[in-house]
Amino acid sequence: MIFKSPFPPLDLPEVPLHEFILAKAAQFPDKPALIDGPSGRTITYKQLAGGVHMVASNLVKRGLKKGEVVAIYSPNVPEYAIIFHGVIKAGGTNTTINPLYTVDELTHQLKDAGAKFLVTVPLFLAHAVEAAKRAGLQEVFVLGEGEGATPVSELMKGDGALPEIQYDVKNDVVVMPYSSGTTGLPKGVMLTHHNLTTNVLQFIPLEQLNETSVMLAVLPFFHIYAMTGLLNGALAVGGTVVSVPRFDLEQVLGIIQQYKVTNFFVAPPIMLAFAKHPIIDKYDLSSLKIITSGAAAMSVPIAELCAQRIGCVVKQGYGMTEASPVTNMNTPLREIKIASVGPLVPNLEGKVVDLITGEELGTNQNGELCFRGANVMKGYLNNPEATASTLKNGWLHTGDVGYVDDDGYFYVVDRFKEFIKHKGYQVAPAELEGLLIGHPAIADAAVIPVPDDEAGENPKAFIVKKGEINEQEIMDYIAEKVAPYKKIREVEFVQEIPKSASGKILRRVLIEREREKLRQN
Repeated sequence: MIFKSPFPPLDLPEVPLHEFILAKAAQFPDKPALIDGPSGRTITYKQLAGGVHMVASNLVKRGLKKGEVVAIYSPNVPEYAIIFHGVIKAGGTNTTINPLYTVDELTHQLKDAGAKFLVTVPLFLAHAVEAAKRAGLQEVFVLGEGEGATPVSELMKGDGALPEIQYDVKNDVVVMPYSSGTTGLPKGVMLTHHNLTTNVLQFIPLEQLNETSVMLAVLPFFHIYAMTGLLNGALAVGGTVVSVPRFDLEQVLGIIQQYKVTNFFVAPPIMLAFAKHPIIDKYDLSSLKIITSGAAAMSVPIAELCAQRIGCVVKQGYGMTEASPVTNMNTPLREIKIASVGPLVPNLEGKVVDLITGEELGTNQNGELCFRGANVMKGYLNNPEATASTLKNGWLHTGDVGYVDDDGYFYVVDRFKEFIKHKGYQVAPAELEGLLIGHPAIADAAVIPVPDDEAGENPKAFIVKKGEINEQEIMDYIAEKVAPYKKIREVEFVQEIPKSASGKILRRVLIEREREKLRQN
């Protein structure tokens, strides 16, 4: 059966994303739109709108054509929004990149996305310049100054002339974050103006956002969760985004207290700290109204403890990059079921299908979760095969296993897609396996998720040796080649890797073995 959202349908305007997000700028010109939490540096709505226009003007003057790609390789800073929407106003496409990426990882995404320009910060400039050189980019910009890059301040100068640009809001891609999808290496997810405006409208009323909302941006803007939920969600209603470039618990608590943060989007590891860390009691967190967890499964006991301790609504939602990302969300407008990811957001349909036959199931039956709506991606960049396997007859197949209860609340119970969720980040086993097999002392390898109380899941490698090598050497080898969250945390040597007749690694067999070990222990 097909499940409908319990919320009334919304009018979904077909407007360019930057116009939609900046619609409140004229109403609140002097209000802080973005604040750098550690320093207090503030960008007002008037400055935001003006900066977006100047960036667009200067990118076009430097030769950015409609549909060409600009990469943003930066931690959370207020200027992120100016660059992001400036690129869109210029008719370009953003590809947002994890600032923890190594030069090799950065180079791969730049090449795959076909980036023309790159924007970064001084701390990451060396990596950025080297990767840009390898990928053949035209120019690197830096927020500040640094050798080999043009200061972003140069994009704020000039007469502001900008030719008229025609936006096809349902087809023009405004951002390409990278996701592993249901399997394999990260792929560029093509999201349009209409995908993102739709999703912002879908969750704003459920999160109860308005011009009085103050949202703390600890989650990284390069990730679709923060990009839509924080950066665009808060700005669209005239709220304020307070950003921090990295998570430091005591600093974050001080910022919540100082700026009277009302809404806090988190991943489960942050929820754990708020539930259990003794330092929480030293700060006034009474301004917090809602804490929403996403990006990975949330522990119900931890959520209940957190809600009791902080004295606010604690809930979870669900989504994926390919859905812009929010598909489900608990909300104070209805009963909150902490174990559930909530009902469908407005203007979205869902179904649960049998894992073997693909037949539609009813309530309280486990199967693959699928969604259909205007927030679902256009497809994967240059990957029609992956697009076809994920988008089937208009339905987004998530690769997650769950069910719907009699009240229309969705639950996620398992995952048969292959990537690992470490602190909310996606780790593709295939990527790590490719690196491992490249070592001369390794004959074969498989990587699976193993549970971890703090991180959610850690990558564990199963190794078939063909030379002398030990566990630490393997972990060190991978650590040199990947971002920290992708590091192998456990190694087990085996005689062979289980595979299907076609040669596909049977990770599910290894996962079941691990679960059996845990049950016995």
